Amino acid sequence: MAYADFVTAMMSLFIVLWLMSSSKPIKEAVAGYFKDPAGTTKLTGGNGKGPGQSAGEGPGDSLTVSKDNMSKLKENLQSAIHQINDFNKLGSQIEMTVTSEGLRIELLESAQSTFFDSGSPDLNASGKETLVALAKELGGVPNKISIEGHTDSRPLARHGGEYGNWELSVDRANSARRLMQESGLRADQVTQVRGYADQHLRKPDAPEDPSNRRISILVQYVSKDTARSPSQEPAKEPAKEPGKGATK
Repeated sequence: MAYADFVTAMMSLFIVLWLMSSSKPIKEAVAGYFKDPAGTTKLTGGNGKGPGQSAGEGPGDSLTVSKDNMSKLKENLQSAIHQINDFNKLGSQIEMTVTSEGLRIELLESAQSTFFDSGSPDLNASGKETLVALAKELGGVPNKISIEGHTDSRPLARHGGEYGNWELSVDRANSARRLMQESGLRADQVTQVRGYADQHLRKPDAPEDPSNRRISILVQYVSKDTARSPSQEPAKEPAKEPGKGATK
C-alpha cells in the first residue's frame, strides 16, 4: 500500500470514529453539508447557529425566503408532507402556491377527509400530523407567517346563536397557530391570525363545497433590504458638537 493511501485510510478512520462519538446536532450538521454542499439552504442540518441549536431556535438566521428562492422552500415542504402517514389520502388536499405575497399553503377538507372534528376547532389526528410536519420546516426560516381560517356557507349556530362561522374560523386558525408554535414555529414568527368565515370562498359557485373549509398558511416574502442585519447598515457620521470644527 502506498504511503499516501495509508494516510488517507487513517484519516477516514479517525473521521468515522469522531462522528460516532459526536452529538446528534453535529451529525445532523455534517449530513446537511453533504446533502447541500453549496450552502443554498440551511433547512437541513440545523439553522447555521452551531451544534447547540436546531432549526426553529433562536432568531432564525437561516435561509431568507425571497421571491428568488421560494421554490426551494416549497420543495422542502413537499418532501416533509410526503412523510406523513396519511399522505396517500390527504396529498390532494394540501396545495402550495407561490403568490405575490409569498408561499400560500392550504389545507383543504373534503367530504371523506378532514383536518378538524366536524363543526369544532379541535384538530383531528390528520390535522395535527400535517401541521406538525409543516411547523418543523417553517421554524427554520426567518420569514413571518400569517394563518387564516375559512368555512363554507353552511350556517353554524350554537350556544343560542352566539357561536357561528365567524367564531369557528377564528378558533380553527388559532388552534393551528397554537399547535405549530408548540411544534417548531418561533413565538414571534406568527404575525396574524385571521378568521374569514365564508367571506373568501374557494369555490364561490359552490358555497357549501367541503374544500371551502380550509386553513391557509402564508409564508411572507422578506426583501433583501429588510433581511439586512443592523451590522450591515452604513455607519452614520457622528454629529459635531456645537462650536467644534466651525469657523467664524
